[in-house]
Amino acid sequence: MIASLPPVLRPIAITLACVLLFALTLVLLSRGERRSPALLRLDWFLPQLRRLKGGQLRNNRWMGRILSHCLPSSWQSDHHKKKRGRVRRGLRRIGLTWLASPPRRVSQGICFVTFLTLFFYVCWPYNARPIAPAIVSSSWQFVGLDQSSGEIELSRSTVPQWLSNDSGEVALWAGDLAATQCKLVVVTQDTVLLRPIGPIDDATLDALLIGDHLWEVADRDPKVWPSHYADNLASKERVAAELFLVIDPLVSLSTAIASRSWVWSLVCAAVIGIVCVLIPRGFCGYLCPLGTLIDLFDWAVTSRTNRFQVPGDGWWVHIKYYLLAGTLMAAVFGVLVSGFVAAIPVITRGMLFTADPIQSGSLRGWHLVPAMNAGHFLSIGLFLAVLCLGFLRPRFWCKYVCPSGAVFSVANLFRATERKVESSCINCNKCVEICPFDAIKPDFTTRQTDCTMCQSCGGVCPTHAIKFVERWNVVELKVENNPPTRETALGRRGFLSLAAGSTAATVGGISVAGGTKLFGANLDDPDSPRPVRPPGSVPEEAFLQMCIRCGECFKACPNNVLQAEGFLQGLEGLWTPQVVADWAGCESSCNACGQVCPTGAIRALPLQEKRVARMGLAEVNESTCLPFAGREDCDLCVQECNAAGYEAIEYVQVGTQSDANGRPIEDTGMLAPVVLQDKCVGCGLCQTRCHGINVKEKGLLNGSAIVIRAGAGKEDRLMSGSYLELRRQEQTLKKPSAPHVTLPLIDLPDSAATSAGDDEGADENPFGL
Repeated sequence: MIASLPPVLRPIAITLACVLLFALTLVLLSRGERRSPALLRLDWFLPQLRRLKGGQLRNNRWMGRILSHCLPSSWQSDHHKKKRGRVRRGLRRIGLTWLASPPRRVSQGICFVTFLTLFFYVCWPYNARPIAPAIVSSSWQFVGLDQSSGEIELSRSTVPQWLSNDSGEVALWAGDLAATQCKLVVVTQDTVLLRPIGPIDDATLDALLIGDHLWEVADRDPKVWPSHYADNLASKERVAAELFLVIDPLVSLSTAIASRSWVWSLVCAAVIGIVCVLIPRGFCGYLCPLGTLIDLFDWAVTSRTNRFQVPGDGWWVHIKYYLLAGTLMAAVFGVLVSGFVAAIPVITRGMLFTADPIQSGSLRGWHLVPAMNAGHFLSIGLFLAVLCLGFLRPRFWCKYVCPSGAVFSVANLFRATERKVESSCINCNKCVEICPFDAIKPDFTTRQTDCTMCQSCGGVCPTHAIKFVERWNVVELKVENNPPTRETALGRRGFLSLAAGSTAATVGGISVAGGTKLFGANLDDPDSPRPVRPPGSVPEEAFLQMCIRCGECFKACPNNVLQAEGFLQGLEGLWTPQVVADWAGCESSCNACGQVCPTGAIRALPLQEKRVARMGLAEVNESTCLPFAGREDCDLCVQECNAAGYEAIEYVQVGTQSDANGRPIEDTGMLAPVVLQDKCVGCGLCQTRCHGINVKEKGLLNGSAIVIRAGAGKEDRLMSGSYLELRRQEQTLKKPSAPHVTLPLIDLPDSAATSAGDDEGADENPFGL
């Protein structure tokens, strides 16, 4: 059943199943404990070591009973002598929180390493290698066709050594015919016997029976488009690269509201929400990689000084709720700002702009790292600000600011389990000191919306008075408000504070939405700049409402074709992906950007669909193009387009001189490029080549003479549907049109009227080699 789910949902389904199984196991194990009765006890902390008197028996929790059977006795603690074993001593050296709640720290470590692996390894495209060229053997004569078995016999003067009875599958074709995959049955000195895999198409069968073709045999189909980048990502993606992004509920929730559409990652957010019913705010305490990074930064940097510390009861304690309200209010008005503040986009983009350049520069060369713009520095500043909030209080961002955590705090209202304090509490205050989320009141009971079930408090309690049980458990509980907490019901002051904060959040969200739209993309103006978007991008208005600005697509994109937009479209387009064709062109063997997009702003397209999805249209500037300007011959763009397999640029003769009788003079004129509209997909490879050679290397031009443009009629921006089907419909309904789009400064001769729809022979050699 799980195997039938999409790859990104499989780990979510497995997680949910494991949590439910874990809960059932806890119910069974907790029944044997000699402690206060509980239907569901979630105590997985390591309790403080206490001395046992005389014949007093050790009151093991379920985890302790399991470990006592798994670990050698020398590693275990002596409860009668109150002597720590090796496990406790080792954990104590690492840190008090490791000793108090090792499962939580282990879970944090695993998730943080997983996040880094997904980002720096799975999304790293540069260990992909193209397959070697096909080995081709030509000049085979057709001998015969067995009607019963369908086996084809071919002969040749000598059979090449690579063809043997162990060769397996080979490809067979002649001329323009499509290759037929065959099983190599028998190889002799001068003949081979092939058994086709699947039916033979009519054209190939006719060619065989006519017998006037010379056939070619290869170890694989040499006409197949390359797919090494797509295959590389698929082979490494055991877990979806965007896993942490799709389980951040604010990402999918705000995107769905802003775009007024269904976002597939809502399912993942719902699953993690169900898990957090059992483990309230468990995402914050156990899974979130940003929280773990903040923990590490606090330990290494901010804990070294207390100069900037602020109290834990100021106006800032509810910022996260107001920030959440403002973010959702902006989304209601169609502006997505959650990418600026949601936990996982913050750390993903922070890693992209700070650590990815170091990885690329050290492993590939610093000249291959794109230059930064103002948007990069703004993002880095916000990321560092999130970390440096720890100077105010440890994990200040997680406690008071993070709107993703606020979503889980609101969801805590539906919790099934919670932290309880029994009457044996001695008011030692150790739980308050170790709690990382300020979730413990002065009377040592719990602020339930802030508690993440990290259970560190249970591990330091000297009387074992803390338990994590079902919400309705009221057995042997401590008296509340003793000592007095001075925390009352909402009251007049609290009501006024709530009203003021809510008003500010609402007004702020509306103001941000209005300001962003006012100084944004201005899509109604046809003259406003239109960046070239990745293949498979949804229409621009929906794209700006669905792109979370996480930067995952930049990381997975080979050669940095996709780069972060600056302020070209104001704040509305900031950090969204755009194709920078002067830097690199879109690889025909890659569909990574759509595969790692967590919200569907870039559709996850199969490679066959991606190859025909138009990002834009190449336009030739005839005033600067070297042949059109009569400066010199140049066919760089044609070579690059043919090598990529698109064959969307052809030649036209320009500048031909005539004699006195009007006849063209031989060897005059030049071949200039023209773009075929129906074949160009706007990959930008032609622009990359022209810019790299004519602009940077030779210095002949100030800018590329062929440029990719986006806009109406130049790109495909579909919310759903097939690009292949769109191309078929265009071929069916195609009408005569101009063969190319240029900036017309020179009248072309009649020879320029080549047929833009002539596809004959287009598949003969898709790489132009």
